[in-house]
Amino acid sequence: MADTNTAAAVGTNTNVGARMTYEDMREWIKEAEKLGEVRVVDGLSWESDIGEVAEVVLHDENAPCIIFDNVQGCPPGFRMLINFFAGKRRNMTMGFPTDWNKLELTDAVHKHMKSVKPIPHKIVKSGPILENVLEGDDIDVEKFPAPMWHDKDGGRYIGTGSYNITRDPESGWINIGTYRVMIQSKNEVGFYISPGKHGRIHRDKYEANGESMPACIVLGGDLMAFLMGCTEMPPNENELDILGGYRGHAIECIEGKHTGLPFPANAEIVLEGFIHPNNRKLEGPFGEWTGYYGSDVRPEPLMEIKAIYHRNDPIILGCPPLRPPDELARYRAVTRSAALKENIIKAGVPDVQGVWAHECGTARMLLGISIKQRYPGHAMQTGHVAAMCHLGAYAGKYVVVVDDDIDVSNLEELIWAMITRSDPATSIDIIHNCWSTPLDPRIPPDEKAKGNLTNSRAIIDACRPFHWRDEFPAVNSPPAEKMREFAEKWKHLVE
Repeated sequence: MADTNTAAAVGTNTNVGARMTYEDMREWIKEAEKLGEVRVVDGLSWESDIGEVAEVVLHDENAPCIIFDNVQGCPPGFRMLINFFAGKRRNMTMGFPTDWNKLELTDAVHKHMKSVKPIPHKIVKSGPILENVLEGDDIDVEKFPAPMWHDKDGGRYIGTGSYNITRDPESGWINIGTYRVMIQSKNEVGFYISPGKHGRIHRDKYEANGESMPACIVLGGDLMAFLMGCTEMPPNENELDILGGYRGHAIECIEGKHTGLPFPANAEIVLEGFIHPNNRKLEGPFGEWTGYYGSDVRPEPLMEIKAIYHRNDPIILGCPPLRPPDELARYRAVTRSAALKENIIKAGVPDVQGVWAHECGTARMLLGISIKQRYPGHAMQTGHVAAMCHLGAYAGKYVVVVDDDIDVSNLEELIWAMITRSDPATSIDIIHNCWSTPLDPRIPPDEKAKGNLTNSRAIIDACRPFHWRDEFPAVNSPPAEKMREFAEKWKHLVE
């Protein structure tokens, strides 16, 4: 069952740091054009066309990125980009060679992030984001090409590839988080944040004190900044500073004139404003990352927009959640797999070989981990740590632990190991009352109404049983290194 992408094959090429070839979205587009992976489409509507195109291309990991230009009803030059994390540009975005497979990429990200030392962001007085500053009666968020992504959505969601910048009112800690953002009026947007998320913790603190929370929403810019916002970082970590460490230099930021919050000087569009306590409007429904309408219409906080900053001919990044596997699952799989591996290793689990948060499980609900077994109970220890560590704790479902001859990023291999090396009666542990989300379609409606947002986890030991692993039947396929040799020797027969 092993193939050229097996976990055992990973690690030989991942000893280099990221080499970034772009600083903002426009430079990224030029790099993607060099790869032949950019397509520009003119004259589509935000009412239906853009959402329909997204349904076609975002499920295809080899499709080009699409730039929607001259969108009907929007000012000339206002654009939207979708499907950035696919094809060869996926690896380019992370700063690594375009021919690496998924596990090579995520292991390289893991190794690079381990070595990164945060570099504090730097406040500057000027930058492209200040080319247009709209305040007062000039504020009109409805003119941007924000589409109806799904036919049952409750409104136009301008924030899907966006990130929110907030500050803890007690410690001053600045956080970046990715939350859906819905247009409510020309100068108001609403955004939903699940309980327990860092931005929600910040917001709850302000509201408990009867204070308005300052916030900035970045709707496009450096793709790596967006990916940082998608990655669960420990509390009190500033993702802008971590991004500076990843890039090797301080990120230049503008200080918002109304909130004092920093946002990248090379961003495309930034909304700046305040979330006032007890100021709410109905939000949703929205087709979410589970592939369902997991939450109904309900009152959610509003952000009153005090200023819109945007570059000339601005570009929104669109990353709508669709039924997985989709683009959202693809980019989260890479970053979460890298972070999950670090979480497990930091917990003291030895000999973790490969980690993959599967795209079909929305990079949360199905985790595959391969280990080199060292002692009885090693597999179950690994599974429980993966399910309950910071990265794995939110909205998980299944954790499958396998031996190191399995490529955990290959879904067929993972399931093959599960059905041949596990026993349903003795190989599965269940954990109850785990942290979940209102977006989980399996939580009963009456439990959601009571605020009981918990689920259970299955830990599946799909390793060869430790005490008789040497007697387990041999696999009837060559080892990874032989498969690579055969693939190179006979590739002319399948090209």
